[in-house]
This record gives sequence, C-alpha cells and structure tokens, in this order.
Amino acid sequence: MAYKKLCSFGGLKDAPVAVRTSATAEDSADASFAGQGDTFLNVTGETNVVNQVRACWSSLFTSRSIFYQVKKHYDHFKIGVAVPVQKMVQSEVSGIVFTLNPVTNNKNEIVVETIWGLGEYIVQGIVTPDQHLIDKSNWEIKYKNSVHQDIQLTRFADSNKELKVPKYKQNKAKISDTMAVKIAKLSQKLHNHYAKAQDIEFAIEKGKLYFVQTRPITTVDVSQKNINDQNKIDVNLLPILTGEPASPGSASGIAVIIKDPKDITRVQKGQILITQMTTPDFVPAMKKVNGIITDKGGQTSHAAIVSRELGVPCVVGTTTATKLIKEGDIITIDGTTGKIYSGDHSSGLIAKKVVHTLQKTATKLYVNLGEPDLAKEISKRNVDGIGLLRAEFMIANIGVHPKRMIQEGRQKEYVEKLALGMAQFCKNFNPRPVIYRATDFKTNEYRYLKWGKQYEPEEPNPLLGFRGAIRYINSPDVFQMELDAIKLIRNKYNLKNLWLMIPFCRSPEELSKVKKIITDAGLLRSPSFKLFMMAEIPTNVIMIDKFIDVGIDGISIGSNDLTMLTLGLDRDNSEIAKDFNELDPAVLWSLKRLVTKAKKRNIMVGICGQAPSNHPDLVQKLVKWGISSISVSPDAIDRTREIIAWAENKRFEKK
Repeated sequence: MAYKKLCSFGGLKDAPVAVRTSATAEDSADASFAGQGDTFLNVTGETNVVNQVRACWSSLFTSRSIFYQVKKHYDHFKIGVAVPVQKMVQSEVSGIVFTLNPVTNNKNEIVVETIWGLGEYIVQGIVTPDQHLIDKSNWEIKYKNSVHQDIQLTRFADSNKELKVPKYKQNKAKISDTMAVKIAKLSQKLHNHYAKAQDIEFAIEKGKLYFVQTRPITTVDVSQKNINDQNKIDVNLLPILTGEPASPGSASGIAVIIKDPKDITRVQKGQILITQMTTPDFVPAMKKVNGIITDKGGQTSHAAIVSRELGVPCVVGTTTATKLIKEGDIITIDGTTGKIYSGDHSSGLIAKKVVHTLQKTATKLYVNLGEPDLAKEISKRNVDGIGLLRAEFMIANIGVHPKRMIQEGRQKEYVEKLALGMAQFCKNFNPRPVIYRATDFKTNEYRYLKWGKQYEPEEPNPLLGFRGAIRYINSPDVFQMELDAIKLIRNKYNLKNLWLMIPFCRSPEELSKVKKIITDAGLLRSPSFKLFMMAEIPTNVIMIDKFIDVGIDGISIGSNDLTMLTLGLDRDNSEIAKDFNELDPAVLWSLKRLVTKAKKRNIMVGICGQAPSNHPDLVQKLVKWGISSISVSPDAIDRTREIIAWAENKRFEKK
C-alpha cells in the first residue's frame, strides 16, 4: 500500500525506488564497516520491492556480515534492521560529504566528493571522485581536485547499467565551487542538528539537490592522530606514485597484489595490500596488513573508511598502483600525504622501537583504550598500564540503554557483558593497573542506544548537561550495574588490578555522594583498589584541596574538557574549534596547579586527555612539574616514552 501511495505522488504506475538496508549495529559508536547490508537501486513494481526488502533482511546473514557481527560480539538475532524505500533520484551527479576532515580529523574542514551518475560507484570506490576541501570558518575552498571519469552507473529502463561518460564531460568538474559550498553549508546544518560529525550521501537531478542519507562518522577516535613525529619520511625522497591520503600514518612492507577477493588467503601479516578497490570481503585481509593502496576510490570509499577504523595507513585513487608496483616489491606508504616510495624507509623507526622496549622511566606511561579487541595487542607494548579505560565502547557493544535492561529485569546480563569486556583488559595487562572511567555518555550519545530516546532528554548542550557524577547520584541503579561488574572482575575473575575513576564531578559534595554509593556497594579503597577523580572542570582546579579532602587516591586530568571549559568554547562547534588550544597560558596554569597540588597532598596525578599525544612540549612541562603518569593514545606510545626519558634526564641534569 505504501509503495502504491508513493507511485501516486509521481503519477507513475511503478515508480523506481531505492531499497536500502539500515541495521542498528551498522553504525554504532565504534563500528563503521561500510557495505554490510545490501542496497538495491532502480527497483520497480510492487512484487520486486517486496522481494528486495526480503533480500535486505537476508543480507544480514551473508558470510561477510556474520564475520563482522562475530567480531563486534553482536547477537545475530537481536540486530534490528530498517529497510527504507526511497523514491529514486536519477542523479546526474552523486556525492558524499564528511563534516570533518576524515584523514586529519580537522573539525574545521568539510570534504565534498562527487562523481557522474548514480552514487553506488563512489561508495564502492569503483570511481575516484572530484574533491572540494572547504574551510568552515569562512566557507572558502582550501583545495579542489578534478578527476578524469570515463564510466558511470546510469538508470536504463528497469535496471542500472554502466555506460561511458560522454567525452566532453570526462575531464569536466562535476559541480561548481558555488554548489560545493552550498552542499557544505547544508551538511553543517545536519551536523549541528545531530550534534555529531556526519557522513552524508547526496544526489543532484536536473540541478536540484537531494540528501538521501546521513549517519554519524564513527572513526573519529581512531583517526585522531598526530603523526608529525611518527614514521616521518625523508622529504628529499621522490615518490614513485601519489594518490589521495585516506588513513594517516606510514608503514613499509612487501607488496601483495590482489585482483579478486577470492585470493585474499594469499595475504600475509605485515604486507602492503594493493588492489583496484576493496569490498567488505577484503576485511579479513585488511586487518593483517601494514598498509593499503588502491587504484580507485576517494576518502569516503570502503577502503578509506575501513582502514581508518583499523588504524592502517591507506592511499586511494592512485590509478596505476596495481600496474606500476610489482608483487614482491618492498615499498613504503605514507597515508598522511598520499605518497608511495620504493624501498623500506622505516628501518630507523623500527630500530628506535627496539630501544623503546628496553627503556624505563620514573614517570609512568599509560595508554588510553576502549576497544576490548585491542587489549591483547597493546598490552605487549612498552606501557605501564591503562590510564583511561573508556566504558562507552563496551556499552555501545551491548547496544541497549541500561534503564531498558533494568526495566526488563536483565541486570545480570548487562553486568556480565560489561565485565566480560573489562576482563579482557585486566587479564592482558595484569598486574599493571587498569583505570576504568565510569560511564561518561552524554544524553545525545545515550539516545543512540536502542530505546535511548525513551529515557534521555534532548539537551541544548549535552557537553554541559546531564553527565558524569550527577548521573550516578540521580540513577544509582544504573551505576550499581557498573559497580557490580567491577566486583565481578575482582571477586570472580580474581583480577585485582582494576581501579575506578569518576568523571565530571562539579563539586566536592557530588564526589562525596558518589563515594558513599561506591563504599555501600562494598568497594573500599585499598592498596589494590584505588579511587580516582577526573579533573576536567575549572572548579576542580580552583577547589582541588576540597576535592582531595573527600578522600581519593589520585586525580587524572582530562585536558579536552578542561581546555574547553577554561577557554569557554565548545570543542564540537566548528565555528570556534580552531581556537581550541591546550597550550593556552590559562590552561597551562591550571595543569601546573593540579600537578603541584596533588604532589603536595601526596596523591597520584596523571593526565589522560589528548593533549600529551598532540604536544611533545607539554610532556616536557608535565614531567618538570612532577606528574606521576601520562596516558596517551596507542599511536603515541613510543615517541612519548622517548620524550619522557629525555625530559627526566634534563630535569636530573639541572639538579
């Protein structure tokens, strides 16, 4: 009936439609593997529409989709799926927008990519798109690139066919600069509406712009890397090939050329995968390799999105990599610049890492983690523990709002699933400490969970709203499940290296109330169970002595929120994000006060925000002030250990 009604609006008997899969697990907070569910374009007729809806449902049970669901620990029979049916846009131009730069994670840039024809070819990476890079602060185009395109997907009768692009259009820009800016501005409105960076698909038919899909960008945390000092390649080297940078970082390895996904069993760990384009069938191989290079595709292609999630350097759109590079060649890839070099140019870096594994420092070096699947691998690195274990990834994997679990009497299931995730970190890092930060979901993030909208209000500014300690006081039944999971780890699994950290405490009174809930649950401070407070609000800085008086073992500075609140700017607001500066004198004053006060009061003091990963100079200052520990993202482990050792030596020399 709905299809017939849609046809009546257009005055057609059988209107062509797009039938798309939208699964609840497809775009969770830590997952962005493109193409797990099928999409069918140009479907006509009631029977065909019904059949393709069924096909979308069944696509959740293909071998590649099941592989993905097992990796993400999803229950195959609890994944909800919607199948939107949309009137087909017969697009002359199709495109994708990222409302932040997906490679550099620059929140002040929007990327607009466009191709001729239907959008399937840009998503699959079959065609390399034109690109506009737009500065949000002034809506000026910082960079644009027009790419030759000789094939396009076009509606033809009752099917879609690949046709040649007319010669006069093959080298022509797909859209004007004016249209690119218009698309960027409208996309930013979607970003603002959802309070999250968006990955948006659009189509243009007869000059009219249609937005056909938007979803949150889910690779932000992984792409947040500063690689200025990491795997730096000699600028005097001449590249053998250049493409589009798609996932930052650099790596060397032996080239393996795969022309058919059936041959991915040939791919060995540590190689550089070279192919025309990737599909979801390539994912098992993509997890093994040091780097990925494709002939086709742009920054929003499957290869680009998946490589960013995996943290694998990637260059796309090289055109000739599969022809120019020979299997067995040793090559170096720079995913930050898009350049590819002959030979191994990371040998010096590898040697450095051998030295790092032997290096010890008085200042503890911790790592920030959240994804259980990474625990075993990262635990082998030269780190002293986990300084920030984020609860949000594990809770996103559970997928259901905790209050719904309570309402359905599923508290035990929730506790066991959360504990299972915690256990992976504690077991692999034992006896090194694992500092678990209690849930710091904002209301808009909780709303993304299943049933979330039923329990969460819509707040004008979730960053300053119902988050952190006040949630535990107002919803002790939810917090109790986290505490029960901690007790399960300590008592059933006998892992005594799990500590607890409370985020976003607005007052000593709040901290005192939360501490009472913790002690009433039977979790008492001891040599094997430490209680930390996140120091991330100016009031934490101003009244630090009062907070310490409540009775805590340490503080961990959250430099992201502290910078935002000290400077009075929303770090998620693109209009002012460029002014976000962790090295501002006011922020540095706060950091120094927290470190020196904690030292004087004889409690531990660490930092777990992004600032140390981004600013080596800050690491030197923190060591000089006497910080106990520095916790960084995995990509910054080795260089931060080196900086700490250097800073400690300088400090010793002055004495």
